[in-house]
Amino acid sequence: MDFLWFQAIVVLFPIVLFSFFLCRILRTNNSVSTKRFPPSPPKLPIIGNLHQLGKYPHRSLESLSRKYGDLMLLHLGNKPTLVVSSASAAQQIMKTHDLIFSNRPHLSMPNRLFYNNKDVAFAPYGEYWKQMRSIVVLQLLSSKRVQSFRAVRQEEVALLIENIGRSIPFPVNLSKLFITLTNDVVCRVAFGRKYSGEEDDAANFREILKMYVELLGTFYLGDYIPWLAWIQRVNGFDAKVSRVAKDFDRLLEGILEEHMDRQNKQKNDDQKGDIAKDFVDVLLEVQMDNTVGFQIDRDSIKAQILDVFGGGTNTTYAVLEWAMTELLRHPKIMKKLQMEVRGVVRSNAEVTEDDLEKMNYLRAVIKETLRLHPPGPLLLPHESTEDVKINGYDIVAGTRVIVNAWAIQRDPASWEEPDKFYPDRFLNSIIDFRGQDFQLIPFGAGRRRCPGLLFAMVIDELALANLLHGFDWSLPPGDGGKALDMSESIGIATHRKTPLIAMASPASSSF
Repeated sequence: MDFLWFQAIVVLFPIVLFSFFLCRILRTNNSVSTKRFPPSPPKLPIIGNLHQLGKYPHRSLESLSRKYGDLMLLHLGNKPTLVVSSASAAQQIMKTHDLIFSNRPHLSMPNRLFYNNKDVAFAPYGEYWKQMRSIVVLQLLSSKRVQSFRAVRQEEVALLIENIGRSIPFPVNLSKLFITLTNDVVCRVAFGRKYSGEEDDAANFREILKMYVELLGTFYLGDYIPWLAWIQRVNGFDAKVSRVAKDFDRLLEGILEEHMDRQNKQKNDDQKGDIAKDFVDVLLEVQMDNTVGFQIDRDSIKAQILDVFGGGTNTTYAVLEWAMTELLRHPKIMKKLQMEVRGVVRSNAEVTEDDLEKMNYLRAVIKETLRLHPPGPLLLPHESTEDVKINGYDIVAGTRVIVNAWAIQRDPASWEEPDKFYPDRFLNSIIDFRGQDFQLIPFGAGRRRCPGLLFAMVIDELALANLLHGFDWSLPPGDGGKALDMSESIGIATHRKTPLIAMASPASSSF
């Protein structure tokens, strides 16, 4: 996350200093509250605990929680924020009191990019969210619908393998290839076409998508200190957000018009069903049929498509990137996984989705990657809608909640040798990431759990299995450990700070 508050600190410092001394002078002995709040670190006037988030908030919050507990109350600007850092505390939030914490706080960036929060991820809890989530789960991301795009995934993974094969004997930028793979799959599934060519519209789409993703992962100072929102108007940031939102809207409007024209042509030519339906087709049909009990407008359709890109591209490629990084760091684990994949597929040219069902160690590697490197280390924030007690502490209505999945998934209370990459821990374990086991929640849990879990996982499993079936992998000569650098880049998803460069060679027959 690009925390712009670092830029504002120069402006804030004199105000903070003055307020600090003023508070000390004017402080009076007000009546003591009878409420028992979670422990909190000391805060500064105005900015509260914002300065303690650091460059990597998930790591800074984990460090603070070791001192103040797995339920910790921070004040981020003027927003009381509960930080949750253990499986048992997360279960209280996302299961025991799930309904109370099912709301989302109002955040400026998603509100402006998702048409006043008309998407599923950021929409406030209520009837609109329930109806739209039902459409997304049943119409877009159901098992049947995900299965219907099997050929798309197989074709795009085959292109990935083909591109790597052509690169031999030169190093390949796996990060770049993974971005292309996930973007192409999502574009074909959402729009019916991809935007990875050299055409002007493809280049324009990629540039807009890049800026959109960057903005979603940006800290917006006005969300925490509203009276300082003017800073981001003066420095041009607000204008940039408006420009990107308008550019993406213009692009999506063009896509909607293309799909509507095509549907009308099919209807007139009596060819309904001849062309495979993408997400835009499905949403337009839901709008036309009006079978869900309320009218879906164009902004709602565009917001859901943007959700797919926000949650389905960067996060999916980040898992592949970290999985291959860990396998390169642990050659014995890579060899064990290759033995499984090649033992299942044998002499076949490629891994199919039918083969994946027989690869238990592959699933263990994916689980361990998600445990150590959750794409969103801090889950999307929740917000309490009424006063509630958690573990004896009073949580007031309107409190924001940050669930630190990164800390929970490295908690020694839940995991033996928590910082070690050890997929074997899952071979005889029933722990899964579908939201029932709170020590492993990369996709969240409860009502606000990510509905795209199945969609993302099948891409990651298929791509990783084919990478290990088709090639042997090593570090480039003279790499100097760059490929093994585990530094993170924070944004909408946490990925490697530097691209993952590796050497592929034709698969050996020594297994």
